[in-house]
Amino acid sequence: MLFVGINPGIRSAAIGHHFAGYSNRFWKLLFESGLVPEPIGTEDDRRLPEWGFGITNLIARPTPGIDTLRREDYTTGVRTLRRKVRRWKPPVVAFVGVTLFRMVFGTRPGAPLALGLQPELFESARAFVLPNPSGRNANYSYREMLDAFRSLAVTLRDPSARL
Repeated sequence: MLFVGINPGIRSAAIGHHFAGYSNRFWKLLFESGLVPEPIGTEDDRRLPEWGFGITNLIARPTPGIDTLRREDYTTGVRTLRRKVRRWKPPVVAFVGVTLFRMVFGTRPGAPLALGLQPELFESARAFVLPNPSGRNANYSYREMLDAFRSLAVTLRDPSARL
């Protein structure tokens, strides 16, 4: 399974690890949802393959937020991500953020979009939407985020959810 974030934040870029913002809850959610068997932190991102996970960003350029990303950043990023997914063939691609999913699939802002497994495929992989776990994300409570990560754990254990 492949986790995809939008792009690295400033702290992630500075220390060279994913989801490294001080208020980011990604690593806590991985453990509390049962996706990984032990508490891990941003420095452990290289261990994700131990549990069958990969991790990448759509856009490599670090920014303090997504407001400075350009349309061409997304276009180039989608092209690169498609190549990665065709090469590695993960059964599920988890888009970490509703905005990210909307940009990749061209879904208009404001259109209803439920968290979880989507009917769309990304290349041959099932698409799954997780909320952005940044502490700046006020759209979802921690409980809602945890429910979404738990739903991913259930999906990954259910062979019928895969192609």
